[in-house]
Amino acid sequence: MKVVVVGSGYVGLVTGACLSDTGANVVCVDVDTSKIERLRRGEMPIYEPGLEALVRRNMTKERLHFTTDLADALDDADVAFIAVGTPPGDDGSADLSQVLGVASSIGRVLATNPTEYLVVVTKSTVPVGTAAKVAAHLRSSIEHAHRTGVEPSLFDVASNPEFLKEGAAIEDFARPDRIVIGVGSERAQAVLERLYR
Repeated sequence: MKVVVVGSGYVGLVTGACLSDTGANVVCVDVDTSKIERLRRGEMPIYEPGLEALVRRNMTKERLHFTTDLADALDDADVAFIAVGTPPGDDGSADLSQVLGVASSIGRVLATNPTEYLVVVTKSTVPVGTAAKVAAHLRSSIEHAHRTGVEPSLFDVASNPEFLKEGAAIEDFARPDRIVIGVGSERAQAVLERLYR
């Protein structure tokens, strides 16, 4: 299974490294070129016990890759996690601009280089109703490029919130007390169950 994780911060990097350790082929994508270059050298931009060894091991096994090229990463992908920041605004609400920006970028890629089917998963901490906004941004980007209707079977959107504690994130991921997945289709559910099996 090929997995793309957009955003190589704390949540994205831990998620990508841990999924690659289960055998998935994972590509972590970030717009920060210097961060990606450091990661390719096996240098961690964050500290988390055991993360460096986990990343290096899976890079050596060629299951974990880092890039700034979203289109290339999404080629033949089964799942794309959105794991970018949602900083609080002045009123305390989550700023979804990065999440929705990634959704639009994924939609543009799907419009020009569609996969057979992609599950787009919000991993970022987001409020209720975000999945519908992500789906609308995906659909709008695809329609804008094609100027036609979106093939309904091209993608599904799901939510998979993280429950990682700093300092114990790898253990939390490997032995969770729960995995929460919100999906709108049986097809998306089957893909994510296969990923987490």
